[in-house]
Amino acid sequence: MHNDELPREVILAIQQALDAHVGDVQNDPFDAVSLDTSFSPVPVLNDLFPDEASLAHLDLVNARLAETQRALQTEIDALQGELKRSQDPEKMQLIQEMISDLLGQMSRIREKATESEAVVRNITKDIQVLDTAKKNLILSMTTLKRLQMLVNALTQLEDLVKEKKYGEVAQTLAAVKQISATFKSYTGVQRVAQVWKRIQQIQGDLRSLIETDFDAFILQDSSKPVKATQITDACLAADVLGPDFRTHLIDRYVALELKEYRRIFRSTDEAGQLDNLSRRFAWFRRTLQTHEIEQGRVFPAEWRVGWCLLAKFVDITRDDLTMLLAKAGSSLTVQALLENLQITTEFENSMAKKWATSVRITFQRLIVGANSKYQLPAMLAATAGAHAVPPKPISAAFEPHMSIFVDAQDKVLADMLAPHRKSKAGRAQQPRPSVETLNSNNPDEETPSLVLSSSTDLFYFYAQSLEQCAKLSTGQALFDLCTLHKKWLRIYAEDVLISSLKRSPSQPQSRRSGDTRYDVQELKHACKLINTADYCLSTASELEDKIREKINEEFKERVSFQAERDMFVRYVLILGALTFRDVQNWSHSVVSAAIVIQLRELETACDAAFATMARTTWTATNQVSGQSAYAGDLVSAAKQVIETVKPLVEQKKYLRNLFDKACSLMLAKFTTAIVKSRPLKEIGAEQLLIDLQQVKSYLLKMPGEALMTASYTRGLTKSTTRLEALLKVIVTPVDPPEGFILNYTLLIGDASFSNFQKILDLKGTPKGQQNALLDAFLTITSTKTDLDSTSFLSSLDMEPPGPGQLGGSLVSPGGSRVSLPVAVNGEGIFATMTSPSSTGTMVGSNGGSQGGSGADTPNRGGERVFSDLRRFVSFGLRKDSMAQ
Repeated sequence: MHNDELPREVILAIQQALDAHVGDVQNDPFDAVSLDTSFSPVPVLNDLFPDEASLAHLDLVNARLAETQRALQTEIDALQGELKRSQDPEKMQLIQEMISDLLGQMSRIREKATESEAVVRNITKDIQVLDTAKKNLILSMTTLKRLQMLVNALTQLEDLVKEKKYGEVAQTLAAVKQISATFKSYTGVQRVAQVWKRIQQIQGDLRSLIETDFDAFILQDSSKPVKATQITDACLAADVLGPDFRTHLIDRYVALELKEYRRIFRSTDEAGQLDNLSRRFAWFRRTLQTHEIEQGRVFPAEWRVGWCLLAKFVDITRDDLTMLLAKAGSSLTVQALLENLQITTEFENSMAKKWATSVRITFQRLIVGANSKYQLPAMLAATAGAHAVPPKPISAAFEPHMSIFVDAQDKVLADMLAPHRKSKAGRAQQPRPSVETLNSNNPDEETPSLVLSSSTDLFYFYAQSLEQCAKLSTGQALFDLCTLHKKWLRIYAEDVLISSLKRSPSQPQSRRSGDTRYDVQELKHACKLINTADYCLSTASELEDKIREKINEEFKERVSFQAERDMFVRYVLILGALTFRDVQNWSHSVVSAAIVIQLRELETACDAAFATMARTTWTATNQVSGQSAYAGDLVSAAKQVIETVKPLVEQKKYLRNLFDKACSLMLAKFTTAIVKSRPLKEIGAEQLLIDLQQVKSYLLKMPGEALMTASYTRGLTKSTTRLEALLKVIVTPVDPPEGFILNYTLLIGDASFSNFQKILDLKGTPKGQQNALLDAFLTITSTKTDLDSTSFLSSLDMEPPGPGQLGGSLVSPGGSRVSLPVAVNGEGIFATMTSPSSTGTMVGSNGGSQGGSGADTPNRGGERVFSDLRRFVSFGLRKDSMAQ
């Protein structure tokens, strides 16, 4: 059709536009260039002139390019002419006219299609009317037939109701309700409305008859005997009448059954008092048994009438108990509370077991019936009813009064621990009399138990009270009991364990200066305290888990014994420098306090040997004579204490911690004795090197193979190496001075003027000779820029406390400036021995184990400049004085 009406030139133009294609760009490189947005002449020139020989054909290439240009220009002119002809106004008008004709033809086609559709509808109109008439006729016949069936069923239902044939009534009524549902939309029709009203009237008459028969059956009216089978059929009819009527019948039956209960157990009568609570439960058990044997059999099993009876009994009894407990007030005793609560929980548990299904349920879930996962929808409907809040168990009435039980547990715990607690005034003077004493006065005799029996008694009581409370309540009362347990754990740690020590860890020793005997009983008691604290730690964790397992969900996250567990072992396993300023805070840590006592007894045992060492006059020694006597006494005394402790401490981690601190203590006191026994001279330093090897040999064997750790060995080796370096420098002769100073720089490794002065003081170099050595030291070290400004000697205290104060290092920070180091610490023993400050407080307590004066602090930046400046000024002043 288009070929006959469109001009031939238009058809050719459209065909050319559709079939246009790009020419072969490979024949002409400029065609390929024209397709690219960015032009680069380099590829074109490379194609035209691939090598130098092709330049000879330059004229030929030029001619070819000129010819190509002319051809392109001709093509451009032809296209421009064609474009000009295509834009002729007459031709455009012709095209528009053709488009208008095409649109007109489409409109005419649409009109003809509409006319055809109207013709088809007119032809099929009669057929559609006949189809609609057929549908209406079928619906009318079906409706009239159903109406006839409904009227016949109603007539039959009326006859059955009059004859009280409830079994057949249930079936017929179900059919009537099913058929009548289809006429609900036709209630506007008079005849249908009459039938609908008749149905409602028959259901009302049926309800009245069933209620009358139920009352007669329940009350056992002899004038109107009713058979049980008839009531069973009536229950089927009640189910058809709807859940509301069924609930009404159940509530009426429950009310009639419990009417006698309300009369007998009124709260104002004697039978309704607290001491007769068991009679209430006995009465209900008898009533429930009668219900199951007699009346209960007529009810369908899915009605769960027994559950409803129990729920109503629980509701009434709970309200009565709430009023009775509130009336009792302060006169309510713990015994009465627990006895009645025990009776109540036993009754609840027996009821839960009675109706237990394949899914285990608690009494509260049985009463509430509100959790679908226990599949008790019938129970939920029977007990909760229209109430939004499900009923609570009877034991809920005791919840507000459970504080009486918790207070009673508090008093029992107070009485239990009273013999083990000591008054604050007598804690430091005499041993705790209530802690288990030894079987004999022999200090070497083993104790029969490694743990205080008071701790096992305490946790045994905790377990009993927890089980008792969990049986009675797992809510607020159990949480209050948990809080009470935490309180008495703190009291036990502070007032029983720590206070049972002869002397508290933070109190100075008060023994005579000549008394060097350690207390074996105190040492063993400290071991027992460590074991007891560890037992309390682990058992407290188990107690926490047990409470979390039993307590209600809303309290689980609030149950924690972490603070109480920390009171038993706080600070024990810290592998850092242990300063005795911290000991004042150790009144909250049982194991830490016991370890301090053990270290104090070790110090007491070693005091005699260290005192002998400090009093030795090394200047009178002419030659080295092997190991000194005091070294053997020192090793023997330490061995006695350690061997006493080893078998008495159960956990190895506490023994390892003790060995670390004991090693540091002995090396600290060994260093202090070296300083106090100066001047040493070369012979004295040699003898001390031998004695140090003996002490080191024992310290290496002290833990034993089972308890030896790599960190302990490293710390011990590092500390003794520093002591050996100190003594080796002293052994070196001062002549020649250059060799002595060179040995100092190699062994000590610093350029500290004050540290070199300490070496000279320890060596006992005369003052006159010291000036020359100091000058030489400044001269030599000023050229050695690789030396540090400080070393382990920077923290060495050249004026340690006197013999009377030596024992105070483990007790009072003011009594000694030598803090207890840990051998595994990076700085070892010397890092904790510092010079006293002007205020007399412990140096190094503010910033860790590195103490010392301002010039010898670990800060290597500006302090190095200050140290060099001080050495320079000192050197200049010395030169000026020598010149004068």
